Amino acid sequence: MNKFITVKEAAIKWNLSERSVRNYCASGRVKSAVLNGKTWLIPDNAEKPIRKNEKENKNYLLERLRFEKVNQIKGGIYHKIMIDLTYNSNHIEGNELTHDETRYIFETRTIGVEKALTKKVDDIIETINHFTAIDRVIDFANYPLSEHFIKELHGILKANTNDSTLPYFAVGEYKKLPNEVGDRQTTHPRLVSYDMKKLLNEYSSKEKHSIEEIIEFHVKFERIHPFQDGNGRVGRLIAFKECLKNNIVPFIIFDDKKMFYYRGLQNWDNEHGWLIDTCLNGQDTVKSFLKYFNITYRE
Repeated sequence: MNKFITVKEAAIKWNLSERSVRNYCASGRVKSAVLNGKTWLIPDNAEKPIRKNEKENKNYLLERLRFEKVNQIKGGIYHKIMIDLTYNSNHIEGNELTHDETRYIFETRTIGVEKALTKKVDDIIETINHFTAIDRVIDFANYPLSEHFIKELHGILKANTNDSTLPYFAVGEYKKLPNEVGDRQTTHPRLVSYDMKKLLNEYSSKEKHSIEEIIEFHVKFERIHPFQDGNGRVGRLIAFKECLKNNIVPFIIFDDKKMFYYRGLQNWDNEHGWLIDTCLNGQDTVKSFLKYFNITYRE
């Protein structure tokens, strides 16, 4: 038998005015509310109506990712994102694990001995580390982007790898030696801290960002190339985080689009559209995932 509460009780429960509760009932937005004479009776398990602007700003993807992560839901969007983002981002950088092997590691946290003997240990370690880094991004998606968080992602990604044993390699810290991306010189180690602070100050001057602005940040980050190695993967994790923070469907750069991705990064100064189109293509694929899993997103 249904139990009912009064408008006054619902107003206290939902932290609304009694007038708002009555209006929601009259407009049919409180499921199973009953008008008894001039008094509304509201089921005690009725959910608080969502205001239109709240509904528009609700981040359904982030909520679902967090729910499935905490509850260890298998076969959902969290499962899909973890495997596809990790496999493709790692594969772009030369990781030789297959998509099936990446999935198997995520699902079991093990890999068959015979397969393990034919794979680089670092490929396996960095795959596990990347799963951990995505979890960190999901947990802290709404936090402002900072140097500390970016270094933390790098520290997670490169922990216990062969690189971490090298005397010149700084895990979770900026690079010590100059490096290049293709034929392009990157920021010199002595200027990295200055350039990163400048980039983050410019970016954080706005509270909300468009996907084009997130992509532009990605380009500038990759040109600084603040770490000895792992910059591409960290950069794509940052882009994923910032899309979630701004309630934008994230993009995954799939391995078969990596040459378009590299071309877009290389030619950004002359033509923004190449990289933007590549990222939007990756976003369209993620949108297809959301449609399949019946997750509402903002267009």
